[in-house]
Amino acid sequence: MASANLGDELLCSICLHIYTEPVMLRCGHNFCRACIDQVLKTKTTSGVYSCPECRVKFQKRPVLEKNFKLCNIVERFMSTQPHPEEVDSICCTYCIHSPVPAVKSCLHCEASLCDNHLRVHSKSSEHILFDPSTSLEKRKCSVHKKILEYYCTEDSACICVSCSLTGEHQGHQIQLLNEASVKKKEQLRKVLDNLSLKTEGNVSRVHTLCKHMTNVNDRAEFLSQNTFGLLTYIRGQVDDLEKMLLSEISRQKEQVSLSVSDLIQQLDAEKEDLSKTMFAITQMCAMTDPLIVLKDQELLESNIQEMATCTRDDIHTVGDLDILLMSNMIHTAMEKIVQKIMFQGFKMPEASDIFLDINTAGNDVAVSEDLKTASWLGVSQNRPDTPETFQSCQVLSKSCFSSWKHLLEVESNDKGDWCVGMSYSSIDRKGEQCNIGHNDRSWGLRLWDNQYSVIHNSNVIPLPAQHSCKKLGLYLDYEAGQLSFYELCDPMRHLYTFTATFTEPLHVLCWVLGSSLRFRSGNNKN
Repeated sequence: MASANLGDELLCSICLHIYTEPVMLRCGHNFCRACIDQVLKTKTTSGVYSCPECRVKFQKRPVLEKNFKLCNIVERFMSTQPHPEEVDSICCTYCIHSPVPAVKSCLHCEASLCDNHLRVHSKSSEHILFDPSTSLEKRKCSVHKKILEYYCTEDSACICVSCSLTGEHQGHQIQLLNEASVKKKEQLRKVLDNLSLKTEGNVSRVHTLCKHMTNVNDRAEFLSQNTFGLLTYIRGQVDDLEKMLLSEISRQKEQVSLSVSDLIQQLDAEKEDLSKTMFAITQMCAMTDPLIVLKDQELLESNIQEMATCTRDDIHTVGDLDILLMSNMIHTAMEKIVQKIMFQGFKMPEASDIFLDINTAGNDVAVSEDLKTASWLGVSQNRPDTPETFQSCQVLSKSCFSSWKHLLEVESNDKGDWCVGMSYSSIDRKGEQCNIGHNDRSWGLRLWDNQYSVIHNSNVIPLPAQHSCKKLGLYLDYEAGQLSFYELCDPMRHLYTFTATFTEPLHVLCWVLGSSLRFRSGNNKN
């Protein structure tokens, strides 16, 4: 019966016969090489290849890899089965007048027997009967010419009684052939079970990889479309910046030009005054009356002294192009573009908003009517104590995230202490281990005594950054296993990034003490 069950497991699902040169597809299913090759040939025209059993599709014709383990199992199984052509050709040794098919062979008599001769055959234990065979010599010891009755476990060899008593296997551990065969079959069944488990594991892994590839294809299509929009935005911002810079350069140039024109006009006027003074001095020098020279000397000398001391830094007066101002304009514009890329360029929106689950709120926590704000009251809300309710003053969100990327915003009232982050819904609801960050199922950013720290699995890491902004951003990249925290001030400031392998959907979780937190999604700026 066991042999029959094993034979059923070794049937090709295409031809329904025992495997012939079995090969395995990437999905883990096995077929005869000729059978699967013929099936794949029929798919050549359509170009779509799939497994005949699980229907998993392959982009290219799959490579047929020989399954060596299964080949060995098939060979061993077939060696234990009677060959039909051999049975049909073996006749009774004692039916000499006409050939009669044999039903058994006797190893002791070295003869094959039909039904009639089998009835009168000796029932002695030394007469060993088995399925008809012509290879009786293979069942005897090649040295002592005696029946192979035992199995040497040390040398893994079939031996006769003389081999175990006086031969080279003397003193070795031996077993009867039937006992050894049963144990060997048990070992083979364990091997077969392990191979089956491995095959199932491979199939599961293939399904997981196929699902992952489907997600990657979907994300690649989304990112391709998003990239066009993002680069269009960047080009538009750069064009606007170019226009703004050129306009600023023209404005500064015009301003300098006007200053230069005004200064030139002043210099031309001074030049005319200087010419008049020089002419007056020339006339005075030509005068012969000393009285006139000396009387006009004081007025002339005051004008000369004023002109001689009036010196200016012309370049400083008219000014120059403000390169620093234009550099700051470029820096500010680039910062805005970078922020756009980080938080809107490749963000995969999945949830439109965040709502708190009042059924999980601790009794000291009040949840607003719009389910957006969690506040600490310090007095019990007299809610029923359920398995979902937290013992501590914290609350979990209704919505969760299991893929893509998300940017969420939270705003504090700038009072008291708080902790905000993300958690699996399987987090404990009672005891100290239920607090955010005090277990391996939650990750949090904590503000305590106006000092930031992050906490996970009871490991607290103080942050050097000082609290300076009421608005915070939580940026989750589920596939990459990253949860980042930012201060959404101007400029935006990165606080910390957790890296983990997320195994469950993530909910937003917050803890409040003398404070309140209000949530807004990255897509909803209300």
